[in-house]
Parts: sequence; structure tokens; C-alpha cells
Amino acid sequence: MSRARFERTAMIFAAGRGERMRPLTDTDPKPLLPVAGKPLIVWQIERLAAAGYTNIVINHAWLGERIEAALGDGAQFGVTLRYSPETEALETAGGIAQALPLLETQGEPAVFLGLAGDIFSEYDFARLDTPAQRLAARPAPGMHLVMVPNPPFHPKGDFALGADGVLALDGAPRRTFGSIGLYDTRMFRDLARGTKRALTPYYRETIAQGRATGELYAGRWENVGTPEQLAALNEALRA
Repeated sequence: MSRARFERTAMIFAAGRGERMRPLTDTDPKPLLPVAGKPLIVWQIERLAAAGYTNIVINHAWLGERIEAALGDGAQFGVTLRYSPETEALETAGGIAQALPLLETQGEPAVFLGLAGDIFSEYDFARLDTPAQRLAARPAPGMHLVMVPNPPFHPKGDFALGADGVLALDGAPRRTFGSIGLYDTRMFRDLARGTKRALTPYYRETIAQGRATGELYAGRWENVGTPEQLAALNEALRA
């Protein structure tokens, strides 16, 4: 199996309707909800651009045409935006499989950065260059996840992060996955395009096989899932 390449390509997962954010998302796609006067997804695009991620793929389903109309081709941000429309949200793994032609160059395997469209963070994506290059050099596909201290709404965390940077399903200390990760497109080639599939089984299998690493990020990170969380973040940033 050929090794993957790393070219600073990112994918923002923006296909969900955002049920917990209703009624705001009844009329506006969640990624376009404003935070301190700027759409949530624009904060992400600008931070990606600053780290050299100038090729960005965005998948969308609910009110996706509004996302494309608002962001355009990305020139205003100094990046190239490409879109992967989904008639029905395919969940994260399904969305990746659907977008593979946009994530790979001439069909070559690639390591890419994936992040959820409903988080806000000040994480420096340039920190991922070294683990991305390590992943690309591996003969078998793996992943690298950015973990955060367990927030109040998720006190038990997701996975254990060892001192060696290797993730485990069990053990301590347990951390919460921050919805920022590096993935290898080879992991999704067997998933037919148009298939609805969550990413959770991929996490668990890769971690169980010892092919997943992680790092702890303790800076500003917010899960923006409800109108209350959006209002709190807006107030904090304006302050």
C-alpha cells in the first residue's frame, strides 16, 4: 500500500442541521451563526489560512446553498474553498468518503485535517505539521487527535491519552476529543460514496490497533452546540 501525502488540506464538517441550536438553525445554517460579529466558520477559515491551510473543503446539507453564497470561492480569505454537497447529511465518515476526490490530488492518498464546524478554538493548526508528516510516512493509515480537558458537559472524557502520546480506549487520564484531528484518506476508500456512516467506529478501531496518537490542548476551546453556548461565547469574545 502506497504511503500518503500531506499538503495542508483541511475539511470543515458543516453538514449537520444543528438540532440543539434551534430555532436559530431553522433559518440559518449553523456555521454561519455570528460570534462577535463574524460567522463561526469564518473564524475557523481565517485560523486555517494563518497556518498555511489554503485548500479547504466544506461539506454541507442543510441550507448549504447559503454557506456557498456567503463564503464563495474563498478568495476573500486568501484560500481556495471547495464544497461537497450532500442531499442528506451523511455523518462524518460518510461525508469524508463523499469528499475524497476533493481531499486527494490525482487519487493519491493524503493526510488531511478535519474539524467540526461547531467549535471555536484558538488552537494553532501549524502545530499539526509534525504529526501529519509522521502519519503520512506510515505504511498503515492512522490518525492524530487533539484532546482537550474534560468540559463540564462531558466529565468522563472520551479516550485515555498516555504520556507517550498514544491514545487508548481505557485507562487514565481520560480526555475529551476536541473535534480537531488528522486523518488518512486510505481509511475511507472502502466506504461507498453516498453511505451514511459515523466516524466513531473508526476512532475505536484505530485506537484499539495502536495506530492513533494525540496531544492535549489546554487553550481556549468551546463547543458551540446550543443558543446559550453561542451567547456565552459571543459575550466572552466581545469582552
